[in-house]
Amino acid sequence: MTDTTAPAGYSATQIALHWAVAALVAGQYLFHGAISRAWDALRAGEAVAFDPLILDHVAGGGLILAFVVWRLALRLGRGAPAAPAQEPAPLATLAHVAHWAFYALLIGMALSGALAWFADVAPAARAHNVLKIALLALVALHVAAIPVHKLALKSDVMRRMIRPAD
Repeated sequence: MTDTTAPAGYSATQIALHWAVAALVAGQYLFHGAISRAWDALRAGEAVAFDPLILDHVAGGGLILAFVVWRLALRLGRGAPAAPAQEPAPLATLAHVAHWAFYALLIGMALSGALAWFADVAPAARAHNVLKIALLALVALHVAAIPVHKLALKSDVMRRMIRPAD
């Protein structure tokens, strides 16, 4: 059954936020070494010199949080497109759960990172590291879904994250 109230696709703002968060998350993974070294130094009682990559990581986490909350507000207000008609129900359910898991993991990452860095909460740093692995696994699943949709299901679901519906 198709949801007639669901939008035909994502808005230009939703798409821009998706790709901005994707780019920021990629940067967080690629350039996390500086903040990891700084955290280890702080935990050892050592001084940490200014490093722009530390600032970039902290600012990137803040931007991710802001963009994810914005995207979540848009999704709750505008909705999301229905699963493609040819998508089996279990896959549609998995996709739905995965999208909500992205929101939870990204918000959890930002909050745990902020608590660790600004409030020196060591359990938050450990949670941040666990969430980092879970997020990486979810990103891998998300990217692996692209050829499944294109080649196996013959759906053009990827187009929804490239061309706005409005």
